Amino acid sequence: MSISLAAAVEHFPIAGAFTISRGSKTTASVVTCRIGDGTAFGRGECVPYGRYGESIDSVLSEIEAVRPLIEAGMTRLELQEAMKPGAARNAVDCALWDLEAKQRNTSAATLAGIADPVSLTTAYTISLVEPEEMMAQAAKYAHRALLKVKVGTADDTSRIRAVRKGAPDSHIILDANEGWTPENLAFHFAACAEAGIDLIEQPLPAGSDAALAHVDRAVPVCADESVHATADLKALVGRYDAVNIKLDKTGGLTEALRMREEAKALGLKIMVGCMVGSSLAMAPAILVAQGADFVDLDGALLLAEDRSPGLRYEASLVFPPDPSLWG
Repeated sequence: MSISLAAAVEHFPIAGAFTISRGSKTTASVVTCRIGDGTAFGRGECVPYGRYGESIDSVLSEIEAVRPLIEAGMTRLELQEAMKPGAARNAVDCALWDLEAKQRNTSAATLAGIADPVSLTTAYTISLVEPEEMMAQAAKYAHRALLKVKVGTADDTSRIRAVRKGAPDSHIILDANEGWTPENLAFHFAACAEAGIDLIEQPLPAGSDAALAHVDRAVPVCADESVHATADLKALVGRYDAVNIKLDKTGGLTEALRMREEAKALGLKIMVGCMVGSSLAMAPAILVAQGADFVDLDGALLLAEDRSPGLRYEASLVFPPDPSLWG
């Protein structure tokens, strides 16, 4: 059996623009890894993230560096030692899961010990713009059960109140993307409590989050940029109430599943998130998200055009992938 690996860059236009505290983009550029044995093949998709020093070129280089090892028969478990956590390993790891499922004529869910994956309520993201526009966006999607709202300015109180006014009945996650400071933290927490926010994601920069251990967290706080893989979890206890597991941070499904179990053991709530990518990137994360407290796998919904076949989304639900997509 001859194994081959190939990586390619794909671009998906975003519907409108996706804006967070660090900037805005109109295109989702992804790296897709394809591993085949001459009969079956598996795919994985990743989104390089500049916040972590990644680029399209760096991810392609990392994948190319392990290509001879994969083609020589390296396993998923060996891959965890050969590559560091991050986008490149995610694409390779998920491609290996997909390939193994097809080789064994089973599903990735079965391989992961998940008997019957179910549909999940996913958040839908509202970008960071002026309060009036955010209220209009929230009102447009007020029928959705869960909204994720991007904030992260020096004073977000008007935005918090605006989205609550626009979507009075939706559950809301606020994502500050490291945009708040220890000085304005209590001020923003009070506004969140007043608005009935369910969760606040990464309010402080990763290097400044020790302050979270010394404030009254009236609303649960979730780590994102402060956590990448299982080894990071213990340092979160006392600072955070939840952890956002993203495959592009953990470096794939293998580590993400391990991280989920360790986070639960430490008493942390589980959120499963994503970057803005196609359905191929969301599909493996649906396995990690089974039983999660919060699910944010709307990346494909933010695109002007997804890959085909894609995931099935209905109302606020996202459904497990068809094997023709992944797994």
